[in-house]
Amino acid sequence: MHDVRAIRLDPMAFDQGMARRGLPPVSEAILALDHARREAQTVLQEAQARRKQVAALIGKAKGAGDAAAAESHLAEAEALKDVIAAQTAAESDLAARLNALLAGLPNLPGATTPDGAGEGDNVEVRRWGQLWDNGPRRDHADLGAALGLMDFETAARLAGSRFVVLKGPLARLERALGQFMLDMQTTEHGYTEVSPPLLVRGQALYGTGQLPKFEEDLFHTTDDRWLIPTAEVSLTNLVAGELLDEGVLPLRMTALTPCFRAEAGASGRDTKGMIRQHQFNKVEMVSIVAPERSDEELERMTACAEAILKRLELPFRTMALCTGDLGFSARKTYDLEVWVASQGAYREISSCSNCGDFQARRMEARCRAPGEKGGRFVHTLNGSGLAVGRALVAVMEHYQDEDGAIAIPQALHAYLPGLSRITPAA
Repeated sequence: MHDVRAIRLDPMAFDQGMARRGLPPVSEAILALDHARREAQTVLQEAQARRKQVAALIGKAKGAGDAAAAESHLAEAEALKDVIAAQTAAESDLAARLNALLAGLPNLPGATTPDGAGEGDNVEVRRWGQLWDNGPRRDHADLGAALGLMDFETAARLAGSRFVVLKGPLARLERALGQFMLDMQTTEHGYTEVSPPLLVRGQALYGTGQLPKFEEDLFHTTDDRWLIPTAEVSLTNLVAGELLDEGVLPLRMTALTPCFRAEAGASGRDTKGMIRQHQFNKVEMVSIVAPERSDEELERMTACAEAILKRLELPFRTMALCTGDLGFSARKTYDLEVWVASQGAYREISSCSNCGDFQARRMEARCRAPGEKGGRFVHTLNGSGLAVGRALVAVMEHYQDEDGAIAIPQALHAYLPGLSRITPAA
C-alpha cells in the first residue's frame, strides 16, 4: 500500500516510479479522490460540530421558554442530521474507492533495481558451479518414471494435472531435501522455525499483496478461507497490527510447508514434470527489520538461499530482476536460478525480495525505538530457501548416471542413512 501523504508531496516522483514498471501516470486520479474524501471529511466534521452547538442552543431556548427559537434550532438539527448521514456515506465511499485504487498498484521499484521491460532485461549478478558438458541429460520426469518412483498418471486420476505421486527412496529424497534446508536455515543462519496455518483469512493475503489482484491464482474454500500460496503469507502476518519494540528486530522466521497455487496464468507452460505444480513443498524465509536495515538484510537473505545450493553442489546463477519483471509487492528482488540440465537452461528456484514498508502499511505493522511516542512501519522481506520440488528436479538431473541411477549429494547423507544411490525399482 502506498502513502497518500507522500504522493501529495511529490506526485511526479510517484508517477515516475510507476512508469519504471511500465504503468501510466496515476497520481492525478489518486489525488482527486483524496481531495474529495478530505472535503467530505471537512463538511462532516463541521456539521457534527454545528450539531453539538445547536443541541446546546435548543437546551437554552427551552430553558428560557422561547418556543420559537427552540423550534428553529430543532429544524436546523434535523437538517444537520441529513447532512451528516450524506457526508458519512460520501466519505466512506470515497475512502473505499481510494483504497481500492491504491491496493491495486504495485510497490515502487527501489533505486538500485535495474530498469527493463521483462525477463530478458534481468541482470546477472554472479554465477556458481560447473555445468554438465558431457552430453545430454535425461529429463527428471523420464528418470523418475524409469525408476518406478514418480507417477504423474496416477496423480492426474486423483487430482488432475500438475500433481505428482512420489514413492519410496524418491519420496525420502524429497523429504530429506526439505529437512536439510530447514535445518540449515535454523541452525546455521539464525532463522526461527515456525509451523504456521496453511489456511488463512483473506485479510492475511491482502496484507502481503496477493489479494485482491491475484485472486485467480489462489485456492478458495467454501468457508471463506484460502490455501496459502507460500508460507510468506502466514509468517509475515505474524506481526500484523503489532507495534514492535525495535530492540527485538530483526525477526527472522522460516517454515517448511506445502504451498498451493492455481497457476491460472501458466496455461501451456511447464506442463510436463515437477517444475510447475499446484501443490509443492517450500522452505520460506521471512525477515521483519527496521527500515534502515532492509537493504543489507536482502543481501544476507539471498546469501542464505545461495548457501543451500552451494552445499548441494548445484550450479546456479543470481539475477537482479528488472522493473518489468518485479513482483507486485517487491521493490528489489534477486532470483536464484538453478541449472536444469535436460533443458540446458537456468530455472528459478528461489526469489528473495525486499518489500520495504509496502506490506507493513497493508498489515499495520510498526516498530518503535525506546522513548519514542509514535512508531514507524517496519520493512518486510521474504525469500525461498528453497523450493523443494525444483531442488529435487535439479538433484535428479545433475546427479544422474548413465544407468539412470541418481547419486545422493554428500550434504544429504546424514538425512538418508544407508542410501547413497537411487536405482530402478526391482
